[in-house]
Amino acid sequence: MTRVRLPAAAAVLALLTCLPGCSSAPTAVEGCMGKQAVGATLGQLIGTYRGEGDAEGVTLTLKASKNKPGSGTVTVHDWPTGDWYQSELGETFDGSGIWSVVQGGTSATEFAHVSLSFTAPERFLNGDTLDSLSIAQGNGRTYLYADDDPDVCPAFRLWRQGG
Repeated sequence: MTRVRLPAAAAVLALLTCLPGCSSAPTAVEGCMGKQAVGATLGQLIGTYRGEGDAEGVTLTLKASKNKPGSGTVTVHDWPTGDWYQSELGETFDGSGIWSVVQGGTSATEFAHVSLSFTAPERFLNGDTLDSLSIAQGNGRTYLYADDDPDVCPAFRLWRQGG
């Protein structure tokens, strides 16, 4: 009876090990995009991003500010509208505003992210729309994504064109 239990237990363990994303990566983010960034420079962030997954059709462009290091202007196309403005703007909007990078902390769970503040088509309050994107880097690419569930590959993700 012991001989039967050992192979069965090994098979169950192999299945459970593969469930979070069937990848040998330590996190779901690393398995589908790259390593979560603790910090990022302007050179790694500025550029145009294209959406995939739930962000299919979305574009986001980050430009650097000459006056404020680590920040600049943002332009979006087909950006998801928060619940508060859907009756006015519909499901998505084209808009602009400002962005800044918030560097990660010293703990193993504090990662860098890009903070967005939209001023057009109208001023949004924090949380009225998707206004914070986490950063991942891997395979020569920079990704921005909505960090909703650490156990699955982020559904709303964008990758920087040209790297």
